[in-house]
Amino acid sequence: MDVEDLEIYQEAMTIGESVWGMVGRWRWFSRWTVGQQFVKAADSIAANISEGYARYFYGEKRKFFYYGRGSLGESLTWLEKSRNRDLASEAEYETLRQAMKQLQKRLNAYINYIERERRNDQ
Repeated sequence: MDVEDLEIYQEAMTIGESVWGMVGRWRWFSRWTVGQQFVKAADSIAANISEGYARYFYGEKRKFFYYGRGSLGESLTWLEKSRNRDLASEAEYETLRQAMKQLQKRLNAYINYIERERRNDQ
């Protein structure tokens, strides 16, 4: 199985592309300040999932999945700031927030899954 087959990776990629599309429509100052950090955080979710998936040792895998979860939390903050600053519509905000919250649950479940797999291998 490749990382592209993981649903959490696919969801993270979709979130990153959605953020990219939304931020791309903003004015220069908003893109340069909030947008740049929002895109980096959102893209980091999938990047960390991919890196964790490629690691051999459990501790390394878990660390990068935790980093991905942290980037997801940061992305939720930038989404909130985007709405508060009238950069994201209410519809964009709700759609992305729901996708991020779903990914948060699924990423937690995957972290728990690899923890159980590690215990079963011992």
